[in-house]
Amino acid sequence: MAALGLHRAAGGAAMRNFIFASAALSGVLLLLLSLASENTALFARSYPLLLGLNVTVALGLLGLVTWLVAHLLREHRAAVFGSRLKLRLFAAFAALAVAPGALIYVLSVNFVSRSVDSWFNVRIEQALEGGLILGRNTLDYLSADLLDKARTMARDLSDTPPLKRSARLDVLREQAGVASATLFSPQGQVVTTSAAATRLVPALPSPSQLRQARQGMGLTTVDTDSNDGLTVRALVFIGGATLASDAPVLQLLQPLPASLALNAEAVQSAYRDYQELSLARAGLKRIFALTLTLALLLALLSALAVAFVISRRMSAPLSILARGTDAVMQGDFSPIPALATRDELGTLTQSFRRMTEQLNDARAQAERSRSETEAARTYLEGVLGNLSTGVLAFSPSTRLRAANQGALAILDDRLEGWEDIALAQWPRHPELRDTILAAIDEGQESWSRQIDIADPFGPGKTLLLRGSQLPQAGGGGFVVVFDNITQLIAAQRSAAWGEVARRLAHEIKNPLTPIQLSAERLQFKLSDKLDEDGQRLLARATSTIVDQVEAMKNMVNSFRDYARLPQPVLTPLDLNRLVDEVLGLYETSTPRIERHLATDLPHISGDAGQLRQVIHNLLQNAQDASAEAGTPQISVHTRRRGNRVELSVRDNGHGFPAQVLARAFEPYVTSKARGTGLGLAIVKKIVDEHDGRIEIENIAPQGAEIRIALPLAA
Repeated sequence: MAALGLHRAAGGAAMRNFIFASAALSGVLLLLLSLASENTALFARSYPLLLGLNVTVALGLLGLVTWLVAHLLREHRAAVFGSRLKLRLFAAFAALAVAPGALIYVLSVNFVSRSVDSWFNVRIEQALEGGLILGRNTLDYLSADLLDKARTMARDLSDTPPLKRSARLDVLREQAGVASATLFSPQGQVVTTSAAATRLVPALPSPSQLRQARQGMGLTTVDTDSNDGLTVRALVFIGGATLASDAPVLQLLQPLPASLALNAEAVQSAYRDYQELSLARAGLKRIFALTLTLALLLALLSALAVAFVISRRMSAPLSILARGTDAVMQGDFSPIPALATRDELGTLTQSFRRMTEQLNDARAQAERSRSETEAARTYLEGVLGNLSTGVLAFSPSTRLRAANQGALAILDDRLEGWEDIALAQWPRHPELRDTILAAIDEGQESWSRQIDIADPFGPGKTLLLRGSQLPQAGGGGFVVVFDNITQLIAAQRSAAWGEVARRLAHEIKNPLTPIQLSAERLQFKLSDKLDEDGQRLLARATSTIVDQVEAMKNMVNSFRDYARLPQPVLTPLDLNRLVDEVLGLYETSTPRIERHLATDLPHISGDAGQLRQVIHNLLQNAQDASAEAGTPQISVHTRRRGNRVELSVRDNGHGFPAQVLARAFEPYVTSKARGTGLGLAIVKKIVDEHDGRIEIENIAPQGAEIRIALPLAA
């Protein structure tokens, strides 16, 4: 509302400025009118400028008046408060201005027209036109007479031999009584000339005049000569030539009497000046009419300006109150503009202003409280959104209220559309659902559980859940916080199995060598003392002991490798080349291993020996898994994934059982009858030492895939 008041104040200032500009413009136009009335020559020179200025100002004022009227009508149609009063005042002032103004305008235009006409005498114009016509007729008569003389002389010269034409030309000129006679050759050169006055060079015609004289029956012109004044020229060609272009041309020159030339020029000059004055007379009439029209528009516009000013002063308090009421209805409590009046309307507007200020302060306080609450909620959402821990909030009816990004990531589920579903009706995550429902049924304020979530297409997860009830003041319900402790448990198990493997390797390896040596010594000592059957029995027994001892040594070596894996020596490696080297050892094996190695693969940072062991273990597992398939298939893939290089081995075996898939990288976890369960555990440990990632999953329709992602070389 304050902005609207400023807009109205700006509009009032613009209206006042317009009134001052109109007054100044009126003075300028009246001054120009006075100057034009006193100095007709100045007016005639400035006529286009004055006419354009008046038309421009008149059109501008007419456009402004039209805009003001249209603005009033738009306000009236829009039912703007106070528009009816403004419209009535406008109509009254317009009627007061138009009626007398129109009468004065008609009388003034008629008076100005008669006054301007009285400045000019119609008889003078008729006399000047008669004198101009008389002069033209005289020139026409003299030109025709000279042309007749030229034709007569040309006929005479055509019968005269060319050598006698010069003398004959003098005689003919004197007989005709002309001032100058000149004979030109077909090329336009002077052949002979005869003149009453002594002139070295006769006045020569132009080439175009010679050409016109040959093409017609003759040519006459009136030329201005610096010596003789006005001169009549007659040109005719002399007959006798085959073509007119080959005929000589005769020119006669006859200067007009000085008095006749001066009188003709004076009449023509006077007539030209009178025509200019007549043009100025019409312009004066138009400019006076336009000026009077402009004065009428100024009067009308002044009346409209007064109407706007008066109506604004009378309707301003009511309009302010009406707009303020509408603004309050729409929720805008900004203060209304203050009025300096001390009457009842001014008091009413001041009271309304104080009320809106109080309402505005109250709303601002409520807005600050809401903003603080929103900021706290946004901060809490930001904290929960950046937690790796999962958080689920439930209503008292076990409907999901909120879930942070950590919960969605751990559950690998968007949980979209679950807000209207009770916890007991969750279509997925049955372990989580049943555990939370069981804890709620126990009625404890806080509880803690550890559960395992199975995944048919990947390793399962172990979650640690903690739940508590929410205060009833906030709407009640409960919140569940959970963490994925799968890696933590795996690390604990790996550390425990490492210690077990170290102790087993130490305790078992010590007696193996004496047992093997004792069996070999018995065979060596007793083989000669026994019969053939006894020797065969002894050989089988000692061979069995030696083979089993060797198997025990291999198992102990595996324990030792797992327990005491050396630190890798990291160097830049070409993974494709390393894969090719290892696959070269399997070229004769069955099934044939397919290679899908990416080109332009960047180097990785790794230990070549340990990574060879990783590739060997993966290929051996793939061969063992695909041995029972109808058509065994094994493939090795390399590709770049972001800032890492990925190595994957696929087979079409039976895949990993669910109970093995969840703990595939733990020691002694295997689905093979004769496996030690240390292959993937060692692979996992080597990959971890290389700061890599390893994933395992079953693929459809059957088989498994192990993916290893290793960092790029620096």
